[in-house]
Amino acid sequence: MNSFERSFGMPPEAEGVAPGRVNLLGEHTDYNEGLVLPTTIARHTRVAIAVSPDRRSRFVSSRWSDTESDTESDTESDPGATARFESYLEGCIEVLRAMGYPIPPVLLQVDSDVPIGSGLSSSAALEVATLRALRQRFALALDDVELAFAAQRAEVEYAGVRCGILDQMASSLGRAGSILFLDTRSLERRLLALPEGAALLVLDSGLSRSLAASGYNERRSECERAARALGVSALRDVADPELTRALEPPLDRRARHVVTENQRVREAARGVHALRFGALMNASHASLRDDYEVSVPGVDRLVEALTAEPGVFGAKLTGAGFGGACVALVRAGDEERIARQALVTYARSGYQGTRLV
Repeated sequence: MNSFERSFGMPPEAEGVAPGRVNLLGEHTDYNEGLVLPTTIARHTRVAIAVSPDRRSRFVSSRWSDTESDTESDTESDPGATARFESYLEGCIEVLRAMGYPIPPVLLQVDSDVPIGSGLSSSAALEVATLRALRQRFALALDDVELAFAAQRAEVEYAGVRCGILDQMASSLGRAGSILFLDTRSLERRLLALPEGAALLVLDSGLSRSLAASGYNERRSECERAARALGVSALRDVADPELTRALEPPLDRRARHVVTENQRVREAARGVHALRFGALMNASHASLRDDYEVSVPGVDRLVEALTAEPGVFGAKLTGAGFGGACVALVRAGDEERIARQALVTYARSGYQGTRLV
């Protein structure tokens, strides 16, 4: 008997799987209608579902506390509160209902090895896996792009995080071993190869954070204010970073990061060798640290430990920041040695990290 049957006394009727992701370049540009370069990782969330026989939705997870929801009551989450596990699940269901799909109460079980609070987009993996399971069970006419937008809407409206589309698109459209170039305004996208001779390494700083309480929403508001001050609809429309000098602090720094980050993505997407790609990642981290101010000392120490190792082309924080993981572009075949030595160096600074990928 599988775990779903142990929990609910019946077999699942459908399953959805979705990966976590790291972002190589294009951090905090998606909600500015900019450019991103994420890739999926070998960490996944699996969601199994069945129609509930008793008109009550029940959610079970090995990582969060079990919960159940009375579908006759209002289950909308308070956007100002820290998101509950079930907020994401209820959000996915309610978004589909709002789109005209009559989703009945369901039994739902979640299993995942995507770390929570590490910047690997555990929430998007949960949303996309849930929507994939619902799409399969109810034969929904949703393509992968529509599914990603439904997942984003669930996070914004029910988990209270004003996220861009990066994470959901990466989880829904990304492919293992490839980089996804995505223009978040036009939705132009294509899969790119990693630079020749390079591989990815992901280390967790051990410093967890919550997006909803971390300042993420504040950064988005600052970007909106900066765009209005510059007379554009979004910072995507600013091509020259010198124009950001006209803004008052800290809006000048926030806008400069977005403008220069889009430039870095454009260059990398044209195809560069590993050394140059790594230099762009290093510049991205410096901009996230100094202009966008979403790094923390521990993450900076981990990036320094990585870039000090032979065979590392570049490294940066990944995700929204304020803690979480770092991604490094390294010489293929050297991942184990680099991870071991970088974590030893990091520990000497008083932190405890782990290898995730």
